[in-house]
Amino acid sequence: MARPARGREALRGPARQAVEVTALRALADQELPVPELLDERADSVLITLLPGERLDAGTADLRLRRLLASGPWLRRLHRRRPPTGLPAAPDDAGIVDRYRRTGGPPLPLAVPPPTPAVFCHGDWTDGNLLAVSDEITAVLDWEAAHLGDPVRELARAAYGASLKDERSVDALVEGYGADARAVRAWFPVHAAELWLWFAEAGPPAYLTQLTERLEGWSDG
Repeated sequence: MARPARGREALRGPARQAVEVTALRALADQELPVPELLDERADSVLITLLPGERLDAGTADLRLRRLLASGPWLRRLHRRRPPTGLPAAPDDAGIVDRYRRTGGPPLPLAVPPPTPAVFCHGDWTDGNLLAVSDEITAVLDWEAAHLGDPVRELARAAYGASLKDERSVDALVEGYGADARAVRAWFPVHAAELWLWFAEAGPPAYLTQLTERLEGWSDG
């Protein structure tokens, strides 16, 4: 895949930077549309600048087509042999416990049975994927890569995307080729995880909006 000569510098904490470097080196064969690692410095990495815009930069329907197109790339990542040195998956039982102790809105919380751990991106979102028209041109920001449950990762992406447009779930699930019920079984866990993030670090207005949403929770 051709790469522009220019690069961009990304600032990272030491641990997260080490994870990103590990992931990018493991993907250096360019089977996936990822930046090329040009240089690693004490507090940043220099990577190639890839073309494209955020998935949500266009219309709602264009975003859905892009989400659909991103599904096969995520599945392809999950089939890659993971590199050594990736951190373990998030502690979902701990997330559920913290959520209950923090007093979030009632949710049907149960951690689904795990599937074998795979190479996960960790933050498959609109802002970390670039596209030109309907084509995915870049998967960015690998500092949250880890060994984790592939259905969990797909569900996290689908739940987060659904906050903008509920149709996003079907687009991602179809693109990936997954069981929609298995994906949706993870949604309460991801809702709790997001609520905790806003409760601990996010803007209060967003916490209020999410709380109202979760108070009307539906498994539909």
